[in-house]
Amino acid sequence: MTPAPPPLLEVRGLCKSFPGVRALRNVHLSLAQGEVLAVVGENGAGKSTLMKILAGIEQPDQGEILIGGKPVRLGSVREAAHQGIALIHQELNLSDNLDIGANIFLGREPTRFGCIDHGRICRSSEALLDEVGLRQSPSTLVSRLSIGQQQLVELAKALSWEARVLIMDEPTSSLSQGETEQLYRVIARLRDRGVSIIYISHRLAEVRELADRVIVLRDGANAGELARAEVSHDALVRLMVGRDPSDFYPRTTHTPGKTLLEVTDLRTTAHPRARVSFTVREREIVGLAGLVGAGRTEVLRTLFGMDRSLGGTIRMGGIHLHRHTPGDAIDAGLALAPEDRKQLGLILEMAVGQNLSLVSLARDQRLGFLNRAAETRVATEAVGQLRVKTPSLDQPVFFLSGGNQQKLVLGKWLAMKPRLLLLDEPTRGIDVGAKQEIYRLMEQLADAGMGVLFVSSEMEEILGMSDRVLVMHEGRITGELDRSDLSGEAILHLATGNAAQ
Repeated sequence: MTPAPPPLLEVRGLCKSFPGVRALRNVHLSLAQGEVLAVVGENGAGKSTLMKILAGIEQPDQGEILIGGKPVRLGSVREAAHQGIALIHQELNLSDNLDIGANIFLGREPTRFGCIDHGRICRSSEALLDEVGLRQSPSTLVSRLSIGQQQLVELAKALSWEARVLIMDEPTSSLSQGETEQLYRVIARLRDRGVSIIYISHRLAEVRELADRVIVLRDGANAGELARAEVSHDALVRLMVGRDPSDFYPRTTHTPGKTLLEVTDLRTTAHPRARVSFTVREREIVGLAGLVGAGRTEVLRTLFGMDRSLGGTIRMGGIHLHRHTPGDAIDAGLALAPEDRKQLGLILEMAVGQNLSLVSLARDQRLGFLNRAAETRVATEAVGQLRVKTPSLDQPVFFLSGGNQQKLVLGKWLAMKPRLLLLDEPTRGIDVGAKQEIYRLMEQLADAGMGVLFVSSEMEEILGMSDRVLVMHEGRITGELDRSDLSGEAILHLATGNAAQ
């Protein structure tokens, strides 16, 4: 009997530690040729560290990696690429001032007679773009492409290395539904031609759709494995968080209080002809739904004074905010947790304690000097209240998981005791366990009398957490749904431009 071939990729006993954090503990996995293997787990479970080791970005402290049954050392990204392993980051790594072909072969340009062979780049790029289903000329500037199209360029670049193993980290986090479906089709084609894929996603519906097999990590170690037929939402959550997935959305019925925010005929720079009117009351969680480009984020930015208003009125607690700044919004009791926490919400190189006290520095200073005691008190309270996993207040933020980073964004604002919290995609890129903690916090804040206005692209989240939902299309609110009227069908009907009946 012929012995079974070894796995294309195998990991045995991988261990990795960082200062104050043991990221991986005896992790193992195997990947067959032409298999889509999903790796899931909470933030901080070790997924990113494992993928960086496989891509040659980090080196393990212990353990071994085998390709085709033979041990290999992946000492750099280039060495990993030569072994046929390519990592496509969640934050795309393209130069938008260059065209598609130049991006695909950047740093590896073929030459002819000592000069870059642009004809060869064009021909090779056309074949790669056809393989990933992107109908664009190689001479098209990357800056002119949508995020979904840029994702396909990253795929083409990985395939140009003749990758046998593609590692995809949250590839659909910024894609529209149509772009996501196109990516699914590309993944199916690549699998059919023998390319193996390691797929990381917090969207469990995607995992059920795509994965042949699922490996779950928890606290840096293997927590379990599921075959395709065994994959379900409850089974995944149970392995990820170590407990039964009950009461995922902890909503209770609240009686709304007086009006906190009143917006009338607001016009934003993104949709200058559209007018937006709505209210948010005390003890109320209001969801802001819509498709990509509907103008949801721009409304929050305008409310907070980050973008200028082109018209209309904003009243917060009866105070008219006219051509206001973020400082004016904060004084009126508004707080904004932005969608991009790494660029706009945190200073990653600074310590946990310093980030948590950033907003309250002016309030807590003493005679013009930083009040270290107040800074420590604010940070300690926030870490305890939000259950931030950090070895100390001095830990640089970039060592923390995405979920713990998101808690820091919320914690620095809660120190100011706002009356209305604006949340833009509050659980994007974080795991199931961290999502539950954010949901519980939203519920606690509403219960204490705060108003919450949140944007989310996840239908389950909108349905599960909202007392009311405002649905936007092309800058306008096309309808408002009370909790008793909420359904995915009703929201999609309004989000596609159909006015409320």
